[in-house]
Amino acid sequence: MPHESDLVTGDAVVLELRLARSATRALAMAIDIAVQLVALVVFAVLLVLLGELDNALLGALIIAGQMLVLIGYPAIFETLSRGRTLGKLALGLRVVREDGGPIRMRHALTRALAGAFVDFGPFWIWSVIGFVTSLSSRKAKRVGDYLAGTVVIRERAPEAAAPTIGMPPALASWAAQLDLTNLPDPLALSVRQYLGRYGQLTEAAREHVGRRLADEVAGHIGAPVPPQVPAWAYLAAVLAERRARDHARASGIPVAGGHAPPQPYQPYQQSQPYQSPQPYQPYQHSRPPPAPYLPREQDGGDGPFAPPG
Repeated sequence: MPHESDLVTGDAVVLELRLARSATRALAMAIDIAVQLVALVVFAVLLVLLGELDNALLGALIIAGQMLVLIGYPAIFETLSRGRTLGKLALGLRVVREDGGPIRMRHALTRALAGAFVDFGPFWIWSVIGFVTSLSSRKAKRVGDYLAGTVVIRERAPEAAAPTIGMPPALASWAAQLDLTNLPDPLALSVRQYLGRYGQLTEAAREHVGRRLADEVAGHIGAPVPPQVPAWAYLAAVLAERRARDHARASGIPVAGGHAPPQPYQPYQQSQPYQSPQPYQPYQHSRPPPAPYLPREQDGGDGPFAPPG
C-alpha cells in the first residue's frame, strides 16, 4: 500500500506527495455513488412528470441521463474543481497529473470514461479489473489513472508545529542593514515553506529550489547571496530579519536598518576551514528532530551555519 511517492516535475525537482489509499478512495467513491443515485432518482421523477413518451424517445432520454450521471458528473466536477468530486472533497483527496500539476478536461474525461466502462461494472460495482489494478499499483492507480497519466493524492495531513526560522549568527549584523520593503509576502511565504520542509527534500531539490528562491529574493531586496554562504542560510537570515522587524513595528519600536546598502559580508572567522553541512540523514522517530539553525556551540558543528532540521 503506498504512503508517499516521489514525483518528478519538469524542472527535475522531486516532489513528495501523499498518495491516497485504496480504502480512502473507495469511501470517496461511495459518497459519489450516493450523489449519483440521488441524481438518477430526480431524473426518473422528471421522466414520470413528462407523461407518456414515445418508446424511442424514452429510451434515448434514459441512456442520455445515465451517461450524464455516470460520465458527466465526475468529468465536469473534476474539471471545474481541478481534480475533486464531492466525494474527494469530503475526504480531502484530489486528482493531479503525474508531475504534480492540475488536471485538465481531457484527463478528467479519460478517467470518467475508463471508470464507467473498465474500472467499474454496472451499477457502480467495483470491478475485478479496477480493484486488482489499484491494489497492485505502487501509487494505487486504477486503469483510468494509467490512461490519463494521473494519481490521487491526500491534501489533508495532520498539522505540524510551525518551524522556527532562526537567524544564523554569522549573518545577523549583515541582515540588519538590508532593505526588505520590496520583499513580497507570497515570496516570503514560499521561503518559509521551503525552510520548513528543508529536511524532507532530496539534496538535488534543496539545492535547486534554494538557489531559485535566493535569486528571486536578491532581485527584490538588491542584496545577492554573500560569498561562502549557503542559499538556505541567506534565506533564513532574510526571513528572520523580516520577522524581527515586523514584531518591532507591532510593539511600537523604531526599526533601524534598511536605508543604506548593506556592508560587505565578512566571512566567519574560525581556526579550521569552513565545512559544508553534513548530508541530510532521514529523521529517526526515536528522538525529536533538532531545532533549526542552532548556534555552533549548541549543535556541535564545525561551521558557522547549522543546517535546518
